[in-house]
Amino acid sequence: MKLLTPIKIGETNLFNRIVMAPMTRCRAIGNIPNDLMAEYYEQRASAGLIITEGTSPSANGLGYARIPGIYNKEQVQGWKKVTTAVHNKEGKICIQIMHTGRISHPLNMPKGAEILAPSAVKASGQIWTDEKQLQDFAIPKAMTAEDIINTKAEFVTAAKNAIEAGFDGVELHSANGYLLEQFLSPISNIRKDEYGVSIENRCRFVLEVVTAVAEAIGKEKTGIRLSPYGVASDMPHYPEIDATYNYLSEQLNKIDIAYIHLVDHSSMGSPIVPLEIKQRIRSNFKNTIILCGGYDKMRAEEDIKSGICQLIGFGRPFINNPDFVDRLTHNLPLSDKLSVDMFYSASEEGYTDYPVYNATKKQTV
Repeated sequence: MKLLTPIKIGETNLFNRIVMAPMTRCRAIGNIPNDLMAEYYEQRASAGLIITEGTSPSANGLGYARIPGIYNKEQVQGWKKVTTAVHNKEGKICIQIMHTGRISHPLNMPKGAEILAPSAVKASGQIWTDEKQLQDFAIPKAMTAEDIINTKAEFVTAAKNAIEAGFDGVELHSANGYLLEQFLSPISNIRKDEYGVSIENRCRFVLEVVTAVAEAIGKEKTGIRLSPYGVASDMPHYPEIDATYNYLSEQLNKIDIAYIHLVDHSSMGSPIVPLEIKQRIRSNFKNTIILCGGYDKMRAEEDIKSGICQLIGFGRPFINNPDFVDRLTHNLPLSDKLSVDMFYSASEEGYTDYPVYNATKKQTV
């Protein structure tokens, strides 16, 4: 199977084309990665590439309860435990840097932190807080010119910290309705300056962050996640979506980063990302494309063979199948036991307690 063959992304050699997609799991007590998280990622190190859960570049980006950061020494040391555990299993791992922007609440942030966004446009919906359970999203502060400069610098520092922590690369989260994508949409971004109004201006912040990170750690270690047509975190459809991602992918190609990770959330109820968009991005971007969203082995193989992508991201199957790659390799059944109510808890239950497949005979496909 093509899915199980080696490939190189940037300067990183992977054993297979199976990507463990980033998934928020909320086990970082005090926003510091820990031994439990190291065990979780180590269990899944047979993936060609692991992309971690979203990790904040600053206190301002800590939208959810118990998500990790990568902006202080304790967090860097915590992540070293994770990267060491994965590398000891000969796995490869990138960190996803995620600034949640307006998708946040003060109760999930330390004192002095600010909820920032391109504009003071409140997201509809609620967010979990450990102190007061579900709370409405707050009205964010529209970022000033100084905020924009500082936030770009935070992304760069976080990326440098990630390399110090032993990561093989960095994925910038410009999907799922978080800060970078908030700049792309004319609904969440109503600025009238050089970061708003036109497609080119709304893409400016994202491209400046990508450029700065690529210059700091190397373009071969830099990737980005995109979710055109995604509606997560109150990101409704807008007429210029197609043109926005056409322009953005052209510019990302010029920066020459290692990969674009394109997610389609239609399997979870979002609109389908049209094939034409995927093909346009594939045409515009010469380096690696990762596709993600509701894949099974057969469809993954078909898309890789078609040339529309080189790797496939799998999310939820990795939660309850820590040996997911082994099960695909040997044509073993996947577990149907999934503790959805434990996705975002603080315990090992529903996290590191899923068993591997117990079989005396395996048939390699």
